[in-house]
Amino acid sequence: MSQTTPFAAAFAQADLPGAVGLIVDRDGIRHAEVLGHADVSNGAPMQLDTVCQIASMTKALVSVGAMQLVEQGRLELDDDVGALLPELANPQVLTGFDADGKPQLRPAARAITLRHLLTHTAGLGYFFVHPEVLQYFGAVGMPVPGTRASVTMPLMFDPGERWEYSVATDWVGLAIEAATGERLNDYLTANLFAPLAMNQTAFRAALPADAARVHVRAGGALSPVDIYLGGGEFDGGGGGITSTAPDYAQFVRMVLNGGELDGTRVLSAASIAEMSRNQVAPLRAGYMGSAMPQLAAPYDTFPDQHTGWGLGFLINPEKGPNGRSPGSLAWAGIFNSYYWIDPAAGLGGVFVSQLQPFGDKGALACFGALEAIAYA
Repeated sequence: MSQTTPFAAAFAQADLPGAVGLIVDRDGIRHAEVLGHADVSNGAPMQLDTVCQIASMTKALVSVGAMQLVEQGRLELDDDVGALLPELANPQVLTGFDADGKPQLRPAARAITLRHLLTHTAGLGYFFVHPEVLQYFGAVGMPVPGTRASVTMPLMFDPGERWEYSVATDWVGLAIEAATGERLNDYLTANLFAPLAMNQTAFRAALPADAARVHVRAGGALSPVDIYLGGGEFDGGGGGITSTAPDYAQFVRMVLNGGELDGTRVLSAASIAEMSRNQVAPLRAGYMGSAMPQLAAPYDTFPDQHTGWGLGFLINPEKGPNGRSPGSLAWAGIFNSYYWIDPAAGLGGVFVSQLQPFGDKGALACFGALEAIAYA
């Protein structure tokens, strides 16, 4: 493919191991570029269909799965989710720590609902984003990653009072399991991945041998590291899926088409519209702090906009700097993968790379160049 595009030029300056960039419209892929390596240690090239860890890009897929069950009356957006998930019943709010470092708690003012979970307003957090969550786990014992205990914590605030990025979508996945009696991977495969021909998308017990490796910059050079967000005791709805850029493009096109793709409907247009509506006003959504910058630096997609959040997506209320329309949907994955969905323009894009920490300036420059190509 051409090495003279703005995307290729940005990649040449970015010091990334490899990347795939796709631009789609409602009918298919309009532009594709594949650059660099899936593994710099053995020279394996990145391919269009290389399996990658999409991390928090998982959240949108799980959110659609939950909305399917809302449509069927098997989940309710505004009921107490503690009836399905005992760990979230009678929630407690962390108010601080005593002189000995013991967490101090009080009962929450209201119950947690599925809507709170889908909008990251439940009061939950992430240990790598929120220092108080890290301090809490330091006081009670750091749980094993991939266990239900790892996403069980007191709230930082009463449900509905703030927006804070969190483990909430892990609990959405567990709610799907509780409502259906199925493993999350089985439910999503049957009801989302297979209907959309996302045939390389799954929760996998282990990273496939030919998948892209996550890399870090060490001593001025890129090197792969052994890190995998899947394979825990439950299918992690917050970030456990491995997929490919073309598979994720199928999902983006489905949203652009109002819940349908190539004659197959997976969600009603009304539900897609509800997911695409800002649910958190007057709160501002989207800013992530950092308690562990080696994993993720502080991040804000549009620092100059009062961004909102739907049922699974960041929403920009004003035109983006690279062309996306107001009301577009977006989010990202911690290994520097990003997507956007612009229903007004009928365009979207998927950028996949595998680099830690999150918020890498070079990766964001590549993503911005991809978006600028779409609107040129």
